[in-house]
Amino acid sequence: GSYADELVSTAKTVASPGRGILAIDESSATCGKRLASIGLDNTEVNRQAYRQLLLTTAGLGEYISGAILFEETLYQSTTDGKTFVDVLKDQNIMPGIKVDKGLVPLPGSNNESWCQGLDGLASRCAEYYKQGARFAKWSVHTLVHFPTCFILLSFLNLLCYIDLL
Repeated sequence: GSYADELVSTAKTVASPGRGILAIDESSATCGKRLASIGLDNTEVNRQAYRQLLLTTAGLGEYISGAILFEETLYQSTTDGKTFVDVLKDQNIMPGIKVDKGLVPLPGSNNESWCQGLDGLASRCAEYYKQGARFAKWSVHTLVHFPTCFILLSFLNLLCYIDLL
């Protein structure tokens, strides 16, 4: 397809030897817990400052090949007005995006959870791509005990759906 070359380039960048992926895709609530631990309020300004501190670290691109962002972060900029996407690209770090919408109980299961967010996934991904995201992360969580066949089939169904996008 028309994205084949870009997909290969993205994969090569993300899989660069000696570098890893930085997951800074915490929700606003989770980021707020980090901020609270140092006495700061959970505001967008404080979350932006925290993320700016991480993403503008000198030499980050030497060790990080990709960064998974939370939706809010994908649209944020530094205090100087440079988008976080451009900050990453300038360091040869591939911007990515968390596309699931968090854990919810799976009805009919044995007290298991799965991630929501399939509704509107294709249109959200198209918007994320326009904003500069070049790969996506979908979380699959299961409890420590052996997962039931129901949850495994649900995960397989999810993967088939995502493959069709």
